Order: sequence, then C-alpha cells, then structure tokens
Amino acid sequence: MKRAATGWTTPADIRAQVQRLWNRGTLLSAMVTGETLFPLRLLLKGPNSRQLSDHFTEVRDWITQLTAAAGPYRIAWRTVNHRVLGGNDIPSELWIDSMDDALALIGKRRDAEKFASMIELTRKREPALLPWLARRPLRALELAESWPNILRLVEWLRNHPRPGIYLRQIDLAGIHTKFIEAHRGTLSELFDLALPPETIDATATGSASFCQRYGFRDKPLRVRFRLLDPALTLLPGGGENDITLTQADFARLDLPVETVFITENEINFLAFPPVPRAMVIFGAGYGFRNLARIDWLQTRKLHYWGDIDTHGFAILNQFREHFPHATSLLMDRATLLAHRNHWQTEPNPETAELTRLTEAEQSLYDDLRENRLDDGVRLEQEKIGYEMLVEALERR
Repeated sequence: MKRAATGWTTPADIRAQVQRLWNRGTLLSAMVTGETLFPLRLLLKGPNSRQLSDHFTEVRDWITQLTAAAGPYRIAWRTVNHRVLGGNDIPSELWIDSMDDALALIGKRRDAEKFASMIELTRKREPALLPWLARRPLRALELAESWPNILRLVEWLRNHPRPGIYLRQIDLAGIHTKFIEAHRGTLSELFDLALPPETIDATATGSASFCQRYGFRDKPLRVRFRLLDPALTLLPGGGENDITLTQADFARLDLPVETVFITENEINFLAFPPVPRAMVIFGAGYGFRNLARIDWLQTRKLHYWGDIDTHGFAILNQFREHFPHATSLLMDRATLLAHRNHWQTEPNPETAELTRLTEAEQSLYDDLRENRLDDGVRLEQEKIGYEMLVEALERR
C-alpha cells in the first residue's frame, strides 16, 4: 500500500514527525531546561469506516507495517464494530513514551549523549551559558569538539575584563587568533551572557566591532589617499604622494581640500588626474568603518566612483548611510551604454531594495537587477576610458 493512495500514516511518517522535533532543536533543548515532552502523542491518520470495508486488505497491510516497526513508538488500539466485518482492532493513537525512544527512532542517541556531556561541562564551568545551549542546541552540537576551549576562553575573559591586548596575546593553550576569528559570532553571544554588562561596550555592534565591544585592541583602521592638487603636500620634496595613515591620524588632517573622490579600483586611484583642492581615497568595497567617523568629510564635496552593476549601487547606497550628500561619478546610464563592448556578467547580482539612490540611479539599478539590458550586466570602473573621466571632472 502506498501512502499517496490513502494518506494513512506510515512508519516513515512517524520518524519524520520525530525528526522535525530534532531539527527544531526541541529534543535537545528539553535536555537543558528539563521540560517534560513525554509521553508524546504523535499525529495518526488512519482509515475511516468506509475504507475499512472497501479496502480491508490494504488496511490489514497498513496495520502490519505499523506494528512491525513499533518499539520506539507505542500503538494504542480501539475496537471498531463493522456491520460486515465484525469487531476489528484498529490503531487509534501513536505515542513516544520517552526521550530515549524518540532518539532511538531517528538514530540520534550518540549525538544526544555528546550534547549531554556539553550540558554537564557547562553547568560545572559556566552555568550562565545554559540558556544559550537551550536556545541554540544544534549550533552547540556542531561545536562539541571546540566547546571545552570555548568555555576556557569565556572564563578567561570573565577573569580579565576589557584586557586591552590583541587577540594574539591571549595566553591559553590551544586557543589562537584563528580559533577566535572562526567563532566570533558565537563568542559574541556567549560573552554577552557571561560577562558583567559594565565590561561590554554596547555601542559596538556587528562582527567588525568584536574587539571594541569586549575591550581588545584591534588593528588600526587605515586610509589610503592621494592629494590631487600639486600645490598641496604633506611630505617635503613632493614625490608620488600616495599616503596611508591610520584612521585616527587621517581624522586629524587639516588640509584646504574642498573635494574628495572615493574610487574602488587601485589603478584608477593611482592614475586619477590632477584636480585643484582635491584628494582621492582608495575605497574598500562594502563597509566604510575607516571613513564613517571622519567628521571633516561631512563638510567636503564627496564623489563616489564604483562599478556600474548592482553591487556597485549597493555600495553607493551604503556609503550614503554615512555621507548622505555624496554624489556618484561615472555611474550613469550614458556611461554604461557608451562602453557596451566592455560589458561583463555579474555572477551574483544584488536584488535588495536600495533607499538612498537618486531617481536616475534607481532607474538604472532596477534595469540591472531585473536584467532589462541583458543578463547580469556589469561594467567595471577600470574599463571606462580615461578621457571620459577627464571630461566628467571638467563638467562637475
């Protein structure tokens, strides 16, 4: 008998019901919280009175299937008195009586034993983390081998709040920078539970602010730029004028610069033509942490130059989160159409709604993400002719 023909519950359906409890983390979570799940009644769909008489052979086969697989689950029966067939015992309820039976049914006993060991170790070492195990049990299980070291790291930071050292300087055997980097997201959730609130910088959010949030030293952010006016210089004797400063030093600059260009391509950055009272900054794609807190940039004319593709507009949109007054440079429809022979295909286009584009930018972005010009059109900024850049700078 095939379930598709009757809709009656099969042993595979029963396992699937319990598997869903595992996939949702319900079974493992109950091991932490002590919640009583069992005995647990499962969904049972069986034959109605008409099917019992019209498909008696199929019903008998269905009962045989259920009883043959029983053991981890229990069948409750009811007697049906049929006018033709007489009294017949039919499954009426399905029950899982214990956690062990549920785990046996889906083959998860070994994983559950591993998780139980994690619970015991956590209860002894860092009981404040038990709610996390209950909330994220499947993620925790993935970390079973690393869990002892994770607990050691949590304990170390609790005993050394806001240590003011680089991650590399943590002196714990088996724990190194790559280990911490690989588990930043999880560690953030655990630190937030285990550490006193006064030791956490709540204003520092996101993975990039991990060190700031918990009081570690971080690599200084850097800004690479060129002064485009030959009359302006930071260094004696002129030279290439390609300078990299820490964010803090760049923030202290006091130069008579009126215009700042940001470009994402290094060659464009290096070849950018002279412009009076201007500088060009080498961008970094998504994320503008190195520029976001540079107050004096808010008072300058800003021009962002990125690729003409969906991600280019998404980065422009993100840049305007910090600098709403910024305009785009050579990211327009005319520039795109003038370089049709240089079009490439964008492998993973962005499709999100962007809220900080101009009307013209939004129109072009919509055409790109909806493939109205061609499939996945992109024009990398380095493909744009140098003379067009010069002309655009003269028009602005």
